Amino acid sequence: LVQLRESGGGSVQPGGSLKLSCVASGCVISLEFYSMAWFRQGPGQEREGVAVIDGDGVPAYSGSVQGRFTISRDGAKSTLSLQMNDLKPENTATYLCATAPFIRVEYPNGKYDWGQGTNVTVTS
Repeated sequence: LVQLRESGGGSVQPGGSLKLSCVASGCVISLEFYSMAWFRQGPGQEREGVAVIDGDGVPAYSGSVQGRFTISRDGAKSTLSLQMNDLKPENTATYLCATAPFIRVEYPNGKYDWGQGTNVTVTS
């Protein structure tokens, strides 16, 4: 079982930036081969995919964040990051970290290990 803990959320003005982090602990021996991903759930909205990075470090993004967000993982592959630039009010959501052997950004309700989430608010 893998435990995931997110951090880095907060309140920012439109056009601003935030960097989210997710630290994995527990059974992380095979984590370097797993996909890790960020999902989000806005107020009154369904969960949606944001970005995923596979065990080879290949990223994939949802169309709405392409070019503004960057997902990365560290050399030991137990920490996941999401650099978010040019934030917009519609990016306001709880951002959740997830891991599994295989994740598709289009499938937000898969059988993944989940963190508790970190809140991001974009408002002027």
